[in-house]
Amino acid sequence: MPPKGLYSAKALKRNRKKFRWSKTKYKRKKLKLKQKADPLQGAPAAEGIVLEKVGRESKQPNSAIRKCLRVQLRKNGKTITCFLPGDGALNFIQEHDTVLVEGIGGAKGRAVGDLPGVRWKVTKVNGVSLEALIAGKREKTMR
Repeated sequence: MPPKGLYSAKALKRNRKKFRWSKTKYKRKKLKLKQKADPLQGAPAAEGIVLEKVGRESKQPNSAIRKCLRVQLRKNGKTITCFLPGDGALNFIQEHDTVLVEGIGGAKGRAVGDLPGVRWKVTKVNGVSLEALIAGKREKTMR
């Protein structure tokens, strides 16, 4: 029986605090499990070095080879797979280029569309926007 009465606020508060730990969402939030599991460590974007270019097959019912990169993050050395958005984007990227990666925009930071396991996309190459490179507005800087 929970405490009732005029002077029971302290006990009620203490109990509520204790029982919140049985709730999964609360526990994960307090222990910062999302940031610990996330290669970007909760950051919106991160910089990395291109290790290799890879082609990933899309899930059914689609049939395509999506152009992706294996990138080693600068902040913690973890290796992730990133999607290259845009037509002909692969031509602007060589190995050992510096790229800026950010989340692809799926629910709860998960993968999007027909690409299994790919949760990030490339936005900049050597400090130049990938969009501008594809449109022909800018040229890639050489390091």
